[in-house]
Formats: sequence, structure tokens, C-alpha cells
Amino acid sequence: MTVTQAHVAARAGVARKTVSNVINDYPHVSDDVRARVLQAIEELDYRPNHAARSLRSGRSRIIGLAVPELDVSYFSELARLVVEVAQTRGLTVMIMQTFGDRDRELAVVNGTYSQFVEGLIYSPVALGSHDLEQRRDKTPIVLLGERSSQGLVDHVGIDNVAAARVATTHLVELGRRRIAFIGTQRRPTSEIARLRTTGYREALAAAGLQAEPRLTVPTVGYHRKDGMMAMQKVLEGPGLPPDAVFCATDLLAQGAIRVLLRAGLRVPDDVAVVGFDDIDEGNYSTPTLTTISPDKRQIAEHAVARLLARAHSKTDLEADDTVTNFSLIVRESTVGPTDRQP
Repeated sequence: MTVTQAHVAARAGVARKTVSNVINDYPHVSDDVRARVLQAIEELDYRPNHAARSLRSGRSRIIGLAVPELDVSYFSELARLVVEVAQTRGLTVMIMQTFGDRDRELAVVNGTYSQFVEGLIYSPVALGSHDLEQRRDKTPIVLLGERSSQGLVDHVGIDNVAAARVATTHLVELGRRRIAFIGTQRRPTSEIARLRTTGYREALAAAGLQAEPRLTVPTVGYHRKDGMMAMQKVLEGPGLPPDAVFCATDLLAQGAIRVLLRAGLRVPDDVAVVGFDDIDEGNYSTPTLTTISPDKRQIAEHAVARLLARAHSKTDLEADDTVTNFSLIVRESTVGPTDRQP
């Protein structure tokens, strides 16, 4: 026998409409009633017909998440959190991978998947504000990371300038004076690279230090290999090697540490290293990695909430720029093993 909402309502002793309200997570249901309905659903093993609900409501209960690369730890960790948050709202997440390719990114923002999703959470790499100005698709969108929207669409992310200042200031306070930055980008759309470079330079200026051009190193990408190549370039260049390195991502930092150790330099004794993203691998690397930790769960929660608010609003909402929390996580790559700390 197929279990229906009527069966659930009878078991819980409520109206059928109340069962629908609980399933759709409407707020005006008492905790006691909600608990009874959920218990009845579990006891009867009721499975809502999402396809039928979608046809009646015009809502798919599916949201999209588009990221550059799923095998980059930051994006895979963020994707897991978005899925977790979405599930608490009764949503399914369709994940798309753009590889940072401009044509793929344009296809996503211009509606390739709009017939499947209620809205899109998107972390672009190759697009700028001009591309968003030309966007014709009306599917709600929330940008993560790159703040290239210029107030055109909703954005959720941390203050990258402030975070880079904190990371660089930590190195200054440890007495480091030749501080390199790995991860500038030549792409005009790379907003994150520009912001993190700005924070690095501001922290040096505040400490009365010069940002030496030879110690500000561009990279093609943000992977371990890019960090290795950039660190090798610094060590092979003129002048004294740096006594500290701030990297725009944890993966760059891992590559840089590999080259430093291979060159016979000790981390952090000779060169202290700070990364950015607080990926889980940093807890287990040797040495463990000091890093800027964006509150990824908070990013996921705000992104999903904002996307739903825009998707279900009957009026146009002004574009919102939500700044989420970050913290500096101090580990062995800047202060050494725990038993050596004061």
C-alpha cells in the first residue's frame, strides 16, 4: 500500500494541511505538532512525491553549486557543507564543475542549468562584472569568493584584505622582515588575488617594511605545483632568501614548503609559512600549516539562506554583500612544534 499524507495525518492526529506544512518546513508549526508529524512519517516510512510537489508549486527543490575544481580541497569541503545545509532545508544540490574555463562559466550564468534549479551558488574565476552586467537569465544567483559583482548580484565571502593583513602581521610580529607573497595573478578578473595582495602590502607598510618586487611572485594557478615553481623562482633569484612566506592558498603553501625543505631550509626556523583556506590536510602535514580559516559553514549557511530568500521573494531584493567570519589558525609552520612554544 502506498502511504500518503492522509495516512500520516491520521497517525499524527492532525490535518493533512499540517503534514504538508511540516514537510515544506513552514515556520508556523508548533514544536510538539512538528515532532508528532515527523514521528508518524518515520513510523509509516512515508516518502514525499517531490516530482508532484514540484509540478504543483513550480519549485524543483534543487539548487545548483558551481565551483572551479572539485579536487581542490577548499571547494570539496565547501561543497560538502552546502549539501549539509541544503538538506536541512529539504533541498537537493546539483554540483557543476567549470574548471575555471570562461566559456563554461558563461554557460552557467547564462542559464544552461536554469530549467533544473531554483537558484545557483557560484564561485567564478574567469568572469568579471561586465559578464554579469550582460547576464539575461533570471535564475537567482549568489556569488562566493570573487567579489566581481559590483553590486549586481548577491555575494557571500570574507574580507580578504583584512584576512591577508592578519596573516602578514602575524609574520611581522614573529620578527620576520623579508616576507614574500606567493599568489598574485595577472588575470584582470582575479579579484581575490588583488585583495590578498593588497592586504599583504598594507601590513608591510604598517610595519615600516618595503614590499620588494622580487618577493611578490605571480602564479598561473593556485595548486601545489604553482607554489613549488614560485618558491623555486624566489630561491634562485637575487638577494637573500625570504625569512617568511605568505601564500594565497594552502595548496600554494604546501608546494612552497616542499621546495624549502628540499633546499635544506627549515620551516619555520629559517622560513615561516602561512597559507589561506584552512583545508583539512593542513592539520596533518609536516609541519602542520598556519593558515587563515574562513568560516566555511557560515559561508554555506548564508549562501543557501540568501538564495532561498531571493528565489521565493515576490518582489525584487537589492543585491546583498554578506561578510562572514575568518580567523588565524596558528600551527607549526610559523611557531614550531607545540613543545617548543613558550
